[in-house]
Amino acid sequence: MKALLTAQNAVSDFIVTWWTPIFVGTFLAIVVYALWPRNKALFDAASRLPLRED
Repeated sequence: MKALLTAQNAVSDFIVTWWTPIFVGTFLAIVVYALWPRNKALFDAASRLPLRED
């Protein structure tokens, strides 16, 4: 039973050590993409879609 707990601790340490920075990096990449000046026209057009009358 002790080996199982050690494996769980190893997995937990791996998740805390590597997945948190990966998710933070992914979040920052999405924010940079959304705020990039080249994408402004695309997002402006998408924001007007619900208000457009066909």
